[in-house]
Amino acid sequence: MNKLIISGIALAGLLSLGAAQGQTVGQDMKDAGHDTAHASKTVAHKTVHGTKVATHDTEHGTKVAAHDTAHGTKVAAHKTADVSKEGYHKTANGTKKVVHKVDGNPAM
Repeated sequence: MNKLIISGIALAGLLSLGAAQGQTVGQDMKDAGHDTAHASKTVAHKTVHGTKVATHDTEHGTKVAAHDTAHGTKVAAHKTADVSKEGYHKTANGTKKVVHKVDGNPAM
């Protein structure tokens, strides 16, 4: 009978150990789920932040490029106007010289 009691106690002990192991595995799974959820949220937040930074940088770069393009266009327009005026004055002066020579020397 003593053997039977000892065997029963041993069996109860083993079963309770198995139940304790089951709770540990369940808790491990729950912890893993929480860790995965936390990691997913962290990645999502960092992705959103990175996208906002990239958008801001792109917007800023576009504004700078537009400003530089507008400035370059104005400078080119002023230089073109200056060269055109200079060309006009040289053409007018040359025309006056030709007209003067023709008027002064009818044989030409």
